[in-house]
Amino acid sequence: MSTAHPSVPEVLGALKDVTYPADKDRLIAAARQAGASEEVVEALRGMPVGEYGGRADVARSVRADPDSGRSAARRAQRARRGGRPGFAQHLREEPKTPIHEEFDR
Repeated sequence: MSTAHPSVPEVLGALKDVTYPADKDRLIAAARQAGASEEVVEALRGMPVGEYGGRADVARSVRADPDSGRSAARRAQRARRGGRPGFAQHLREEPKTPIHEEFDR
């Protein structure tokens, strides 16, 4: 089994013939009928149980590749900036304050 997540456009492409509102089971059945990959079906299985009113609801709920639709250059730029603000900030290098420099002596 693959650990990669499909992109949101890939998931929505498998659901192009679905009439909304649709529940999770109907979405999975429609994806299978459309010949979707196993990764897409697994992503749909991972969604919360409930009724989805449209493609936007599915896009918000499906677990997909967070970097889908982004170029390698864009991902590299984001990594150089340190990712999302507030995300692993304790791992970022920051200049030491004079007090920290004194502790290091």
